[in-house]
Amino acid sequence: MFLFRRNGPRVTVDQVRGRTSGDRPDAVLLDVREEPEWTAGHAPGAVHVPLTKLVAGAALPAEAQGGVLLVICRSGHRSQQAAKLLTARGAHAVDVEGGMNAWAAAGHPVVDERGNTGQTA
Repeated sequence: MFLFRRNGPRVTVDQVRGRTSGDRPDAVLLDVREEPEWTAGHAPGAVHVPLTKLVAGAALPAEAQGGVLLVICRSGHRSQQAAKLLTARGAHAVDVEGGMNAWAAAGHPVVDERGNTGQTA
């Protein structure tokens, strides 16, 4: 049984890259994967809050509050759940289609916890 039905707004990884980088980013990339996945590799500049913590009521870090959240996971399932949860809490959250798998496949950078080249998990 799913917590939320699928559907809702989505963006591509290329749109994410354009909205979260450069001189005037207009959104924050929120990674909702679990700690081992994040540690292995994530998008540079992303903010991390696992879906399990969001479901348990965790607050967003300061840098993820008040703006547009582009929510990413490994393949897109958890990020859809997180985007719906955050939207229900009043945030402007949009799911990233294809998740980190699509991010890496598009050739976008992935870094590990030390800032070295990482891998999607």
